[in-house]
Amino acid sequence: MTAIEWADPARAARFQTWFSSLVNLHGLDASSLELANNDASSRRYLRCQSEQGSRIIMDDPAQPNQLKPFLAVAAQLQACDLHAPAVLAADAEQGFALIEDLGRQTYLQALQQASPVEADRLMRAAIAALLQWQSRADASQLPVYDEAFVRRELQIFIDWCVEREHGQRWDGVELQWWQRTCDLLVTNMLSQPQLAMHRDFMPRNLMVCADGPGILDFQDAVCGPISYDLVSLLRDAFISWDEERELDWAIRYWEQARKLGLPVGDDFGEFWRQLEWTGLQRHLKVLGIYCRLKHRDGKPRYAEDLPRFFAYAIKVSTRYIELSPLTRLLEKLRGSLVQTGFNLR
Repeated sequence: MTAIEWADPARAARFQTWFSSLVNLHGLDASSLELANNDASSRRYLRCQSEQGSRIIMDDPAQPNQLKPFLAVAAQLQACDLHAPAVLAADAEQGFALIEDLGRQTYLQALQQASPVEADRLMRAAIAALLQWQSRADASQLPVYDEAFVRRELQIFIDWCVEREHGQRWDGVELQWWQRTCDLLVTNMLSQPQLAMHRDFMPRNLMVCADGPGILDFQDAVCGPISYDLVSLLRDAFISWDEERELDWAIRYWEQARKLGLPVGDDFGEFWRQLEWTGLQRHLKVLGIYCRLKHRDGKPRYAEDLPRFFAYAIKVSTRYIELSPLTRLLEKLRGSLVQTGFNLR
């Protein structure tokens, strides 16, 4: 077996016992075991060859781990005829799973190299998969993305981006501005139709497969606002598009959603506003998460994309008069972006 680093020797021993029990059953080549990639969380993925091809092993040491939600949502996605990886073996208590390998090319990698025509094809395929998920999934089986959930996520921005990354503490007036912003964003999220929501439907979590996008990292799925997954796809952490292309893909989604009977409303302008405000909540949360990864978890590379998320947030806050208090707060953190404009590329 190839040497894999383990922070916890006891977990390494448990893994070896579990893995060894699968070698003959699944025709695994133990000597081919290697690290596939790390997650932003404590979760990581290993790759192993087998007689039937490559396999992925999920190692989730967190307590509690996310394996049970992963198995449940994988079953939902597959029931919707979507390409979630097949689970070949799992120990939900220990946090180990042997799953199908969907390949090595993510949507992100493909889009970064794609021609405009190929990028459009890939994004349309992702939108089709999203519509299939939203129109067929049973959202009642998922946790609810409620007001407390939304506010907890916004608090991450305060704790880790404002206070830890920038060393600022807002005064009473500034906290009122922030509270007003939070109230608007919460109302926007909760007023939308609530459907099955992947929660990280972005190019890095989609794989290029022959039969349509393979879908990964879905264990955090919830029942939430209809625009959330679309804006996650269009305004991504690692790749950005001209607004003309964002609008084109959003209109195509909206038109197809209406044909499927999804409750997107008859006014695209209002749907677009909902999408932008939903994206703003997500981007503020991600700003906090990336700062937390830097300061708490020793993963500073995520902070390299902070300017992209500030640019997303400023783009939206300066567009809507109701969000002008947030613009003042963002200017205090990143004044140069507000004053000189911003570039998402």
